Amino acid sequence: MERRWVGLDGYEVVGAVRAGRQVLRVRRHGWVVADCSSVAEVARHVELADLCEVIELPARREPEEIIRAGTSSHHR
Repeated sequence: MERRWVGLDGYEVVGAVRAGRQVLRVRRHGWVVADCSSVAEVARHVELADLCEVIELPARREPEEIIRAGTSSHHR
């Protein structure tokens, strides 16, 4: 799963590979602003304190996949 961070004004930071090296790609409204080799470089383009990591949650299961809890014979 790809890690990404979003900020104000349409900024997004994602990991990428450029010329065989890992970089932090800064995009704004989908357009590449810069490929940065350090967090300090990213800070030149976007305020780090404004970035929030996007965490994708697993999809909700279909109703037929949901396991129904039964009652225990100890509680009858």
